[in-house]
Amino acid sequence: MSKDLVTLGSFEFLADVQIIKGRLESEGITVTLKDENTVGVEPFASNAIGGIKLQVYSADKIKAQEIFNEVRNYAVDEDGNLIKCPNCKEQKSEVLYLRNTLFYKLFPFFEPKKYRCINCEFIRRA
Repeated sequence: MSKDLVTLGSFEFLADVQIIKGRLESEGITVTLKDENTVGVEPFASNAIGGIKLQVYSADKIKAQEIFNEVRNYAVDEDGNLIKCPNCKEQKSEVLYLRNTLFYKLFPFFEPKKYRCINCEFIRRA
């Protein structure tokens, strides 16, 4: 088995990731939570460090991704409706923060919200 870890997703709150972690482990998939302790001690640091990363071994990635996609929450608008991708019309988008500049790394709360489609990887601004 390959020992390389891949990140399936990141979560702002520990409670959110624990549900998915439990589901993956019940299917026999080993899960690692990167930055779990940091966010547990200092919850306000979650956005600055990119949240708690849900990681699995690369050999389990495909099976884990299928389970993760079944149980995950997708991005919704202000009215609670699922965000629709303008490219492929799927309603499976996630909130995305790139933090690709020094300014956004230092002040992540200023970065505009973006959405990435799980189906076609299209990225659009909110």
